[in-house]
Amino acid sequence: MASGQVYNRTSFLDNLAKNLGRKRLSEVEKPAWDHNPQWDVLKGASQDELVEVLKKQCLLIHTDVYETASAELPEQIGRLIKEYGGKSVVTWDDPRFEEFGLSSLPIDLNGNGIAVHVWDQEGGEENLAFSAHADIGITFSDAALAESGTVVLFSDKGKGRAVSLLPVIYFAIIPKSTIVPRMTQVAKHIHTIVENGEPVPSCVNFISGPSNSADIEMNLIVGVHGPVQAVYIIVNDK
Repeated sequence: MASGQVYNRTSFLDNLAKNLGRKRLSEVEKPAWDHNPQWDVLKGASQDELVEVLKKQCLLIHTDVYETASAELPEQIGRLIKEYGGKSVVTWDDPRFEEFGLSSLPIDLNGNGIAVHVWDQEGGEENLAFSAHADIGITFSDAALAESGTVVLFSDKGKGRAVSLLPVIYFAIIPKSTIVPRMTQVAKHIHTIVENGEPVPSCVNFISGPSNSADIEMNLIVGVHGPVQAVYIIVNDK
């Protein structure tokens, strides 16, 4: 079977509907709700106001936040890696690293005795092995939700999920222009991608600070199934 193709879909669904004793629907009509309160949350907020909401939420989810200008981002990243004691770093193979002046980051860090691995589309187990033992994983966020302090990551060929999940510390670089009020706006964006027939990310990760887990007695434990620390770096990209 060729990758990405579905065979015998029509006959399968017709037979399923027949066995259920009902007429098969060719399409589902989207309901028109009388009220849509999800769109009223932080409605009309400016990007600066959304940044402040995001920063306040990060206090509640135990996440450190820094702000910087685009031109100062490389220096800020290097400084934070040293501050957080990073000796090994894994990053996405993402064109935004070059766009924001971070393409030379691996060279600069290697010169300071810091091991760097850029996610290799053909790397397979090597990617996972390095990520599992890395001190810091760095990605860009594709969107950030001010209401919950959440970064949204769309997986792709050079954007392995392990980079944000396996290292001890996770750095999320957040372009200021991508901060939205809440999940409502991201869901709408994904729906638009589908409606336009564009490729949909195979995985969408919503990350709200470091890994947290609580047992039945509500004892909070950090880092059980992910990074122990999370750091958000908001970049003024306008």
